Amino acid sequence: MNLYLMRHANAGIRRENPSQDAKRALIKEGKEQCILMARMMSALNVQVDVIVSSPLKRALQTAQFVGTEMGYEAKVEVSPALGLSADYISFQKLIEKYADREGVLLVGHNPNLFNFLGRVITGNGCAGVRMRKGSVARIDMEKHPPLLQWLIDPRMARLIYASVAKSSRPKTSRK
Repeated sequence: MNLYLMRHANAGIRRENPSQDAKRALIKEGKEQCILMARMMSALNVQVDVIVSSPLKRALQTAQFVGTEMGYEAKVEVSPALGLSADYISFQKLIEKYADREGVLLVGHNPNLFNFLGRVITGNGCAGVRMRKGSVARIDMEKHPPLLQWLIDPRMARLIYASVAKSSRPKTSRK
């Protein structure tokens, strides 16, 4: 299985009140990050069989925008195993639930995703991997221990797109 871990896109400033923070939606920049990252994943031939999101609004919106842009037609599933108070055991059970799938995209939050990613690829959580908002990591779960294939954040994706756009223009001669 290829496991894709994605941190939700930009939802603006954190709210002090937890119930208000849970309802925080993506801002314009966050929506743009979703489109950019979905296009990047499509360019990398990412195929997902299932998308699962944290129940919080910003993660669910991220999952839906990315899924729509990638042509994912099924409903985004929601799991508390990706929520802010999730633990690693719940996360492992979620992965086991979809072990028969080839591509699984899980959308959640830091610091959980940071910690879960570190534990998946090392077995003990000793790895420190920074995941900016909108970042996507690909983990090959068939390897033992699972292997981090790549990690792309929106800043890197913008740079890649800019360099491809420049080099793909036809060269014209000046006379």
